[in-house]
Amino acid sequence: MPSTPKKFKSSPKRYHPKGLTILYEDHDILVIDKSSGLLTMGNEKESVNTAHYLLNDYVKKGNSKSKKRVYIVHRLDRDTSGVLIFAKSEQTKRFLQDNWADFTKTYHTVVVGTLSKKEDTLSSYLVENSIHKVYSTNNPDEGKLAKTKYKVLKENSDFSLLEIELLTGRKNQIRVHLADKGCPIAGDYVYGQKTKGVRRLLLHASKLSCTHPETKQKMSFEAPLPKEFERLMKYNQF
Repeated sequence: MPSTPKKFKSSPKRYHPKGLTILYEDHDILVIDKSSGLLTMGNEKESVNTAHYLLNDYVKKGNSKSKKRVYIVHRLDRDTSGVLIFAKSEQTKRFLQDNWADFTKTYHTVVVGTLSKKEDTLSSYLVENSIHKVYSTNNPDEGKLAKTKYKVLKENSDFSLLEIELLTGRKNQIRVHLADKGCPIAGDYVYGQKTKGVRRLLLHASKLSCTHPETKQKMSFEAPLPKEFERLMKYNQF
């Protein structure tokens, strides 16, 4: 039976970091809406301006000697915005990662052009080359199976707004699959091309439904669609 969550008091507003919005927090997990341009975790060029670093600082509540910290469960690309969940213990991290395939991950994206099928599941095997670019192959011996389900929500003369359900969690799979269909994500300089009037990758992790690691209750977290998506879609709608 699911248990009742323990009462939790979050850190004061003055400790809330910039570049992200805290959607939910309790003793076990911390869920945020990450802005586009913010790294999930550090790399060789940037170690401070990351969601992981900022949230570690946040949970310490200004106490540099505090042993409190957050643990990375999954990642979003720097330019992808939306729902990102962190664990507050190694045990919670393991539970979420062990059950990750059973959780529902919903994205929204604006792509260039229109798709002939308004609802479909895209499937291919993905391979990463020596310069870290991912591409599709039909050879199962070369790559890892990736499946992306999409549904067209709106269209206009230039763009389409899609709802995406991520059926597998391969690197860049949404970007690669849509580019394969001739409809790259708007603002995708790697798998598409520069899009006039678009300053960011229009890919947003809008909803995550999961099982709470402690209470075992089903929970859903949502991040509102960024204004850039709505701006592109409100003109010349079919």
